[in-house]
Amino acid sequence: MTDTKEAITKKEVGGSVDHFWNPRFWDGTTFSAWTRLCVSGHYRFGPSRIGMAGLIYALSFLNSGLALGQRFFYGRRIREQKLAGPPIFIIGHWRSGTTLLHEYLIRDTRFTCSDTYTCFAPSHFIVSGPTFRPMVQLLMPAKRPMDNMLAGLDRPQEDEFALCALGLPSPYRNILFPNCPPINPEYLTLRSIPDDKRKEWLDVFELFLKALTVHENKIIVLKSPPHTGRIRTILERFPDAKFIHIHRNPYVLFPSTMTLWMRLSRTHGGQKPNGKGLEEKVFHDFEEMYQAFSSDLPLLKENQFVDVSYDSLVQSPVDIIEKIYMTLGIGDFDSVRQNFVAFAETQRNYKKNRFQIAPEIADTIAKRWSWYIERYGYQRPEE
Repeated sequence: MTDTKEAITKKEVGGSVDHFWNPRFWDGTTFSAWTRLCVSGHYRFGPSRIGMAGLIYALSFLNSGLALGQRFFYGRRIREQKLAGPPIFIIGHWRSGTTLLHEYLIRDTRFTCSDTYTCFAPSHFIVSGPTFRPMVQLLMPAKRPMDNMLAGLDRPQEDEFALCALGLPSPYRNILFPNCPPINPEYLTLRSIPDDKRKEWLDVFELFLKALTVHENKIIVLKSPPHTGRIRTILERFPDAKFIHIHRNPYVLFPSTMTLWMRLSRTHGGQKPNGKGLEEKVFHDFEEMYQAFSSDLPLLKENQFVDVSYDSLVQSPVDIIEKIYMTLGIGDFDSVRQNFVAFAETQRNYKKNRFQIAPEIADTIAKRWSWYIERYGYQRPEE
């Protein structure tokens, strides 16, 4: 594989500046969840991150106490709660536009989502939110680490971070330990894990969605790239779930995903990432995810799935959102059209990251991701 620094040229990259006071994904974990996370990476913290690990251990006792409080006051209600309707899943590879699409859909106030604070403190967000949300917000950066999308505790977030903070195995544990071998790679698609482990994953996931519903009794819109390869498992528990898949030019996805993992590990990691093996990880994860995705598509009915492209969402956002509403039958679009028009206006001057990749990387993309390229009709960019 090509050296990472030579494979990608960053022509223009946005993102926040790291500060030591910025919250990390793991700050809201309980003692048991944080311990499991550390064990998964064999406690291989870099010297400069040992203090961070100790601080999170200290915070974990507070989080455990708050989690006990939520279980005491809300446990039974959460267990007995019915979802407001079938959840809606935004799926697609990392950096394909899932966040932008999520931001659009939550403009419909009939929907709710897992926001950043919810994913930061998934075991106690109901009881701790009124007090701690404003305090943590003061420490948040204005932008996400890897691009110019706005950050904030009320912004939609990937529920995979919540599941990871709840102690479930997840490939996202490699964000904390980026220089370790792949951690929990089988949980990317859940296809090869034992039935009892898959049931455990579904039980924790469902309880999290019920807690979201207790907090705000609305249909939940979720977005998490790993769910792209988990359709079969999700349907076991949520047979009427809806799926919106967004795709993007893979010659853009590859360098952007490489930057994503490096940037997240620098910000949230327990090691200084060296980038070794990252190219192969990006290629392999894409292939595994979309092999599962293509296998699972026949399980979905017409009103359960819709495909959209990132480019069309950027160029004609309101039309694309209307297409989603009509295909999935998720509500009266005309009554909320103006919400989407207003949000589209705020995105007009958004500045995207720009990259240039080495020719040999483009060759590998064309070869290894050919199914995706052919399905969606993407062309290799001019050198």
